Amino acid sequence: MTTSLPASPGHGHTGESHQNHTLTGFIIFLCSESVIFLAFFSGFALLKTSALNWLPPGVEGLEWRMPLINTVVLVSSSGTIWLAEILKARGQLWGFRSLWLLTMALGAYFLYGQAVEWSGLSFGLTSGVFGGTFYLLTGFHGLHVATGVLLMGLMLVKSFIPGNYLKGEEGVQATSLFWHFVDVIWIILFVLIYVWQRH
Repeated sequence: MTTSLPASPGHGHTGESHQNHTLTGFIIFLCSESVIFLAFFSGFALLKTSALNWLPPGVEGLEWRMPLINTVVLVSSSGTIWLAEILKARGQLWGFRSLWLLTMALGAYFLYGQAVEWSGLSFGLTSGVFGGTFYLLTGFHGLHVATGVLLMGLMLVKSFIPGNYLKGEEGVQATSLFWHFVDVIWIILFVLIYVWQRH
């Protein structure tokens, strides 16, 4: 004969409520980040349309091959992190870890690609309004990418704690939401900085 311990009244509801509150708070945080980026985007567009000499002297335009590769890499990483969440929900932790690690690798490659691009540019942070806004926008976004990779590393480590991911884990969901947010922001940045060029 087996016996089971009685469930604590409201225990499941309390845990679910805590998870919902955590995700709601994180979504509010992402909304505040959106406002910051929106202010940057608006400022960039305003400066670009009003400046007589937008690009620094000697710069005719930006090379977009490496940024385009970075864009494809980052957008692909949204797909891998989404699939990783699906596998986690099915209890396939090794599949989750593999795709989660792949997402981290794609994020790290994006940062590497951005560093390579920066090292080959002929202008710097002090090269007029364009130089300042370019490095501010891409650097601030790069900081978010690095933060996302670190968060994913933390979630990956937590996945090895026995039984930790047998139930819902808001940390994984929050990190995934953050990563999708970072991807969308980069797509907008790519259009603003590289596609919409004016000599």
